[in-house]
Amino acid sequence: MKNIVIFAANGQIAQLVTKRVLTGAEFEDVNLTLALRQSNRLSELTKNPRVRLIEADLAKLSDVKKAVANQDLVFVAVVDHSSDASETQNIITAMQAENVKRVIYTNILGIYDEVPGEFGRWNKAQVSSGLATCKKSDALLAASGLDYTTLRLPWLNDRDEVKYSVTGKNESYVGVSASRQSVADLVLKIIANPELGKNDSLGLADPDTAGLTRPVY
Repeated sequence: MKNIVIFAANGQIAQLVTKRVLTGAEFEDVNLTLALRQSNRLSELTKNPRVRLIEADLAKLSDVKKAVANQDLVFVAVVDHSSDASETQNIITAMQAENVKRVIYTNILGIYDEVPGEFGRWNKAQVSSGLATCKKSDALLAASGLDYTTLRLPWLNDRDEVKYSVTGKNESYVGVSASRQSVADLVLKIIANPELGKNDSLGLADPDTAGLTRPVY
C-alpha cells in the first residue's frame, strides 16, 4: 500500500483528489491521511477503511510531524500565506525528520515573473501582497533536498472539463484559468507516477485561455 497525506484536506481540490483516489481502480493501493484543522468537516469518511482523519494545523510543527509520519507522499493543498513561509518550513522540517521525500506543494502563478502581457501585469497587482511568501515557499522547497513539485495554479473555476497544458519553471505561463478538476487531475497523475514533475515547478492552465487578459469563470 502507498500512504499519502493531504493537508488542508477540506479544500475543494483536495476533496476532488480524495474522491478519485477512493473510487478509482488505479488507486486501490493508496491509503489516505486527511489532515485538517476540524476533522468533523469530513466526518462522512470516518468509516472508510482507507482513510485516517487527523486534526492538524500547518502552523504547528508537532501537528505536521504527526501527520507526515509513515507517509510516502505529501500533498499540501493550500498556498502558503504564513509569515515568512513558516508553514512550508514546517513541512520540510517534518518530512526531513520522518524520512519522507516526496511532496507536492500548491503555489500561485507569477512567482518567477513568468506570466506575460497585460494579464501578467494584472495578476501581479492582484497577488502582490502574498508574492514574497509564495516565492520563499518555492525557494525553500528547491533547497530542501526533498523530491518536491511546486504546483503553480492559475485562476480557478468550477467547470467540469479537464483541459490543461503544463509549463515548466523556465517557460512563459500559457493561459490564465483552469478548472479545479484539471488541477486535481495533474495531482493524481503525480500520485500515480511520483517521477512526474519531480524537483520541478509546474504551471498549468487551459490553453484555450491563452492571450486573455482576465480570468475565466
